[in-house]
Amino acid sequence: MWIATGIMAALAVILFVVGAWRGQGQHLDGLKAGGQMTLQVLPLLIFAFLVAGMAQSLIPKELIARWVGGESGWRGILIGSLAGGLTPGGPYVSFPIVAGLYRAGASIGTTVAFVTAWSLWAVTRLPMEVGLMGLRFTLVRLLCTLVFPPLAGWMAQLLFGR
Repeated sequence: MWIATGIMAALAVILFVVGAWRGQGQHLDGLKAGGQMTLQVLPLLIFAFLVAGMAQSLIPKELIARWVGGESGWRGILIGSLAGGLTPGGPYVSFPIVAGLYRAGASIGTTVAFVTAWSLWAVTRLPMEVGLMGLRFTLVRLLCTLVFPPLAGWMAQLLFGR
C-alpha cells in the first residue's frame, strides 16, 4: 500500500507544480476541488472501513471459512457474487468490505466473484440504467453478464486458490 500511496503523492505533487507553473491558478482550483471531494467522500470512507473492520472481527472465522472460505466451493462463489451485486455505493464502500472479508478468511474465488458482481450487476445502479437506457437494454446487459462473476470466481479459485 505504501507504493501506491507514494505514486499518488508523487502524481499529486507533479500536477500541483504543473498547475503552479502555468500561473493561471489551476493548482489552487485543484486543491479546492480535491478538498471538496475529500469532505464529500470521507464520511462514507470512514463508515466503510468501520463496516469492514467489524465484519472482519465480529464474524467468526469458522463461519467465514464454512460459507465463503476456500472449502466452500461453488456456494462461496455464488454468495460472493450475490453479495457483490447487492453491495451499494462505489469503490470506497465495496473494496474495504471485500478486503475485510478476504483478510477474515474468504477465498480468492469468493472475493473475485464479489468484486466482479459489484462491477457488473450493481443493483443500486439499475434504476439509473433503466431510466437512461431503457428496461430492454438493462435486461439484455444483465443477461449477457450473468455468468461472469461466478465464472471469474471459479477461475480465480482454480488458478490461485490457497
